[in-house]
Amino acid sequence: MTYEEAVGKLKEFGQEHLLRYYDELGEEEKKDLLSQIEKTDFSMTHFAKDKSNVETRGVIEPLSAMELSEIEEKKDVFREAGLAAIREGKVGAVLLAGGMGTRLGSDAPKCMYDIGETKPVYIMERLIENTMDVVREAGRPVPFFIMTSEKNHDITVDFMEKMNYFGYDKDFVFFFEQDMAPATDYDGKVYLEEKGRIATSPNGNGGWFSSMHKAGLVEKIREMGIEWLNVFAVDNVLQRIADPVFVGATILSGAASGAKCVRKADIHEKVGALCLEDGRPSIVEYYDMTPELLDAKNEKGEPAYNFGVILNYLFREKDLEEIMNVDFPLHIVEKKIPHLDEEGNLIKPEEPNGFKYEQLVLDMIHRLKDCLPFEVEREREFAPIKNKTGVDSVETAKELCKRNGIEL
Repeated sequence: MTYEEAVGKLKEFGQEHLLRYYDELGEEEKKDLLSQIEKTDFSMTHFAKDKSNVETRGVIEPLSAMELSEIEEKKDVFREAGLAAIREGKVGAVLLAGGMGTRLGSDAPKCMYDIGETKPVYIMERLIENTMDVVREAGRPVPFFIMTSEKNHDITVDFMEKMNYFGYDKDFVFFFEQDMAPATDYDGKVYLEEKGRIATSPNGNGGWFSSMHKAGLVEKIREMGIEWLNVFAVDNVLQRIADPVFVGATILSGAASGAKCVRKADIHEKVGALCLEDGRPSIVEYYDMTPELLDAKNEKGEPAYNFGVILNYLFREKDLEEIMNVDFPLHIVEKKIPHLDEEGNLIKPEEPNGFKYEQLVLDMIHRLKDCLPFEVEREREFAPIKNKTGVDSVETAKELCKRNGIEL
């Protein structure tokens, strides 16, 4: 992109101030800034002033899950159907690994965090080993797609190469970068985090498939004959990936998607709950749970919104292509955004000072006609690492790993 083209693009969205320091930059810095302007989608910034156009929630109703007892009865049938799909190369895995380990006290990508006690045991290593269980059972590698971000891409790729992909067949590992969204003040003006760099953040966990498409990997998926994509978050070190029972149950159900879920520890647990929204599958986040939803009961007298998602989903690839060009709702989140002030000084705010813009995977679920909620055992498949200590922390994940016979 040339300087003149950048000016034209920024003028369209009222963001010309992003070139304020252009003449002070070196040649490489100028090139990087123009490249960032070219890649950045500024169309969402107008929502800062007019949030009324952001989609609101519909009518929320319960959605029953396939519970452990039913899964156990049909496990062998489900497993065979899932293994058949995996052996035919119809199943791929997509790891969402664009985050950094900041909340864990690390400056490295989160996937590189070491939870070992007597030896190094990295989060990425645990996820690869969990996938290798299926590879050994099926007798063939599962194509493994890793979504990074511009902040951690090179480090993550270098790390995987240094670790020899933890024994995974590198010909079946593919990297792609997540799209970034601009961070703005309350008037929709995009911040600069440096004189030659726009303040951006990843565009949410709902942007993974469009990011794959931009990277040319959707064509690769078609060429490889992949029909199902198991997408999962980086922080759950016990989750089963390309789980044949889950894959088989979803395929045999005829549903367009499946969602692994756990029975909530209590109704106030900070996880989203599977539900119907205006008659279609969706997820109601814990902060959107009204007193009425919290008190609602199902036919068994149990809480009606008792199954929390663990961000481990199975999607039929052709359905994702069909909804890819649909306008997904934006989720606008107040954040503390470091930025340059009018004099070019770096400000690190102590209070929220603007918005970040995200798309969420729950909106992908909601665009599809149906979803199979699939219960898994908390103790065996849910060990998220979100905090250094306390709930859903390094400490709790380590303890759960040990209970499952994993040597740390």
